[in-house]
Amino acid sequence: MSFRWHKQARLFAGAELRPLGSIAGALPDEPQSLCHIGAEDFRIGGEGAPIGFETLTGGTSGAPRRIRRTAESWHASFAVNAGLFGIGPGVRTAILGRLVHSLALYGALESLHLGAALHVLSHLSPRAQGAALAGIDLLYATPAQLRLILEAPGPELGLRTLLVGGSKLDPGLRARWRERAPACVLHEFYGASEASFITLSDAQTPEDSVGRPYPGVSLRIEDGEIWVKSRYLFTAYASDPGPARWHGDWLALGERGQMRDGFLYLQGRMSRMVKVADQAVYPEEIEAFLQALPGVSRAAVTPLPDPLRGARLVAHVVAEPSDAALLTALRQAFGPLKAPREIRRPATWPLLPSGKTDLGAL
Repeated sequence: MSFRWHKQARLFAGAELRPLGSIAGALPDEPQSLCHIGAEDFRIGGEGAPIGFETLTGGTSGAPRRIRRTAESWHASFAVNAGLFGIGPGVRTAILGRLVHSLALYGALESLHLGAALHVLSHLSPRAQGAALAGIDLLYATPAQLRLILEAPGPELGLRTLLVGGSKLDPGLRARWRERAPACVLHEFYGASEASFITLSDAQTPEDSVGRPYPGVSLRIEDGEIWVKSRYLFTAYASDPGPARWHGDWLALGERGQMRDGFLYLQGRMSRMVKVADQAVYPEEIEAFLQALPGVSRAAVTPLPDPLRGARLVAHVVAEPSDAALLTALRQAFGPLKAPREIRRPATWPLLPSGKTDLGAL
């Protein structure tokens, strides 16, 4: 099985594009490549020839990895999302990110497979993207992409559905988006390039949770680590080994979390865990706290070596509150050992092609 256009699908990237003959191999990271889907050996971007269908990881803390999966592993969730979100002929969808990012590629292939009218907006500025969303029914996006749109003034959006993933959506960004798109139903999901959809939020989801298991997903927590079983999992890494590992049909993602009342709460990536004076600290917890503070629009936490404690944490922010106010709030929330000891305010905020923060650049 491979990817095909539905007979009623339409593709817009400035002008309207039509399907052409399929081409195997690593295709350029440009909308025209969607006109050539259908080959068994297919990938957008990256080095080396693909074997089967491949995508790239986000590369938040290192170089993106090539991962191999079946087309069926995405087709299975296409069918689920058609029912959940009403995606089909006559529905206008949009993606903001480049096709090299798996969420954007997923949204594009799902839209074309189900017969929607797909609008690729990756070539536009955030201000122009906001304007182009007029008339769009469903948007696939990351929190970082939403933040860029909201930072540029624009008209109220009549968007019907937002499917957002890639990182946790902080309360401040959620509230600002609701002001800009008051009629929009927001569905946050937790997923990974290796696992696709894992959980999905709804109106009953607590704000600090990432939702219940997505339809067809089984979850278990062992020693604090999240394990997943579903039809949507990848097959193997096609390049360098990554953090995910198999045990039978179950996949561990290298992330910690806990289930409470049927909802999943994330703690952080095990690869980002830092020992400060022999205490385990997960930077994601601190980042989520910072981004929930009034006046903080961006936050990332990185470690530096410390001869006494092993490591000390630095908080990088785009924020209105003073350094002193932020440091005080951090100490009150996390104590003197775990709290970052320094605030930095980068002149520009480095982003990866996936829209996530480039931690290496910070």
